[in-house]
Amino acid sequence: MIRADNPLRDWCVDPSAIRYLGRDLQRPECILAEKDGTLWSADARGGVMRIGSNGSQQLVVQEADPHFDISVDAAGSLLGGTLPNGLAFARNGDILISNFGTDRLEVMTRDGRTRVLADSIDGKPMGKVNFVLRDSRDRLWVTISTNINPWSDAVTPALADGSICLIDKKGSRTVADGFHFTNEIRFDAAEEWLYVAETTAKRVTRLRVQPDGSLTDREVYGPSSLGDGAIDGIAFDAYGNLWATMVFADRLVAITPEGDLLELLADGNPSATARFEAEFASGSPVSFDTLMACGGTICPWLASITFGGPDLSTVYLGGLRATRIPAFTSPVAGLPMVHWNEGIGPRRGSVA
Repeated sequence: MIRADNPLRDWCVDPSAIRYLGRDLQRPECILAEKDGTLWSADARGGVMRIGSNGSQQLVVQEADPHFDISVDAAGSLLGGTLPNGLAFARNGDILISNFGTDRLEVMTRDGRTRVLADSIDGKPMGKVNFVLRDSRDRLWVTISTNINPWSDAVTPALADGSICLIDKKGSRTVADGFHFTNEIRFDAAEEWLYVAETTAKRVTRLRVQPDGSLTDREVYGPSSLGDGAIDGIAFDAYGNLWATMVFADRLVAITPEGDLLELLADGNPSATARFEAEFASGSPVSFDTLMACGGTICPWLASITFGGPDLSTVYLGGLRATRIPAFTSPVAGLPMVHWNEGIGPRRGSVA
């Protein structure tokens, strides 16, 4: 039962209240927000787009890759080449980039100098590096969605080859595996539990974090299925609701602390979503043509959610086929990420 004091009770996104930031963006899958209003969005040209609070844009990249053009070659654009995906700030202000196209974890300074931080794990190629999350102890948690290439062939409930890697002072290692397309991960406020979006299982799984970085007590969090679409991005608000994007169906939902499911926005194409669900239920990989038919108009292939603004009550949405960033005001602030109170801009030190 949804508690009466939950700010999301009886609330949903008003499409007419959505505003848009950025222009001509390329695959803004993940977005980072800073206190001064600066946004950093992943960009398929091989780096990030910095969007200032005044609306100014600056592409930050070592060498721009021109391969991304959905209108000319959708498959080549979305399935190959450099594909910066999940982002995180290192403590020194550098940007950690999970590159879903080059299958490696990269680190980039704010002036575009880039180097590879990791391209193998346990002596093997990393696979489809999807997301990176830094905790308060400066450990890096990295998700590997699959070892299947192209990744679209892994959009099936029959495959569970995803994993989570940990990079700390001891080195890098796999700490959990057997996930259905491991996607975004988040900690609760106490960093007691790690929450995992299992894209092709349509669910969230959580694991208890031990002091040494091992993960135990694995369990499904909330409903066993979140419904139409495939879960992609997740983020907690300050009340304890876990917001989630459902890519392809372009739904925004939330799991309450009690485990109830709320639908906050639905912007998909109903007929295309039905086609996706039918193919997905067959157990075979969903065809790329079907995937391309899916999506709405607000944030096509809705993939991520980020809280920002001075009071963390502004919600920013990222989309794999979007060219701008939708934003709206939430009735509840987001849970601050680890970088939020560390200051703004480049800082001393370097990433290991």
